[in-house]
Amino acid sequence: MIAGLLHTVPALAATFDALVADAVPGAQREHIVDAWMLETAIAEGVTPAVEARVASHLRHLQEAGADAVLVTCSSIGEAAERAAVSLSIPILRVDAPMAAQAIASLPTVASSINLADTPSAGGLSEEATLGRRVVVLATNRATLGPTTRLIEREAAARGVDASVTATVVEGAAAARARGDQAGHDRLIADAVRAAAADAGAGVIVLAQASMAAAAESAGVAVPVLTSPAGGVASLAETLTPSDPGKPDASANRPAAPGSGGTTDPQNGASS
Repeated sequence: MIAGLLHTVPALAATFDALVADAVPGAQREHIVDAWMLETAIAEGVTPAVEARVASHLRHLQEAGADAVLVTCSSIGEAAERAAVSLSIPILRVDAPMAAQAIASLPTVASSINLADTPSAGGLSEEATLGRRVVVLATNRATLGPTTRLIEREAAARGVDASVTATVVEGAAAARARGDQAGHDRLIADAVRAAAADAGAGVIVLAQASMAAAAESAGVAVPVLTSPAGGVASLAETLTPSDPGKPDASANRPAAPGSGGTTDPQNGASS
């Protein structure tokens, strides 16, 4: 079977390659890395040109024999969903399992309510809503909209009354761009601690896969969710379902050639 991966951060290709190799032993990995898509999304938004590039890359991966594709960039997640409509293989957003987990981890209204919180008393008190907010942190604004809308969509689908706030961790992207990974991670950890100090925060979501390493150093009691592990687990389940009666994504399909390398979208070379 072949696992396709679409990235916009070159440094994350190796990280996801190792995660998929562990999660789906023996699977070929076909990567496409295109930093231009994220650069453009940050500068101009997800433009029609970005949408077209996302769709083109996903078609290429399908034609290369991928049985499913994991899109590892949250900023282009909505574009990937739109492109998936015209494809015949599963296209998975890396942040989708994280969004589901965020809503599932919130306390229920019943567990937060007290006797004064009745319709006759004027509805839920402020105390009853404590811990029912999802705090989304990102290092660039292009990610905030797609991830926030995904979480809100998940809450609506589950019938959960939750609020979502979104904040950019100022300076983190610049630190990473100049090669200061430690500074990037420190700023994110500080932002996580600040968010956790707010009594209303029930769960903190780090919207970008590149933020995952910083979560471990925050040391907070509030759940802090990151996307890589959940996204890869979703890909693994799609390729090799746990239900023995359900065929995997490559059943009855001839094996297609795949390099398992990283495709440079500019010249088509693999490394």
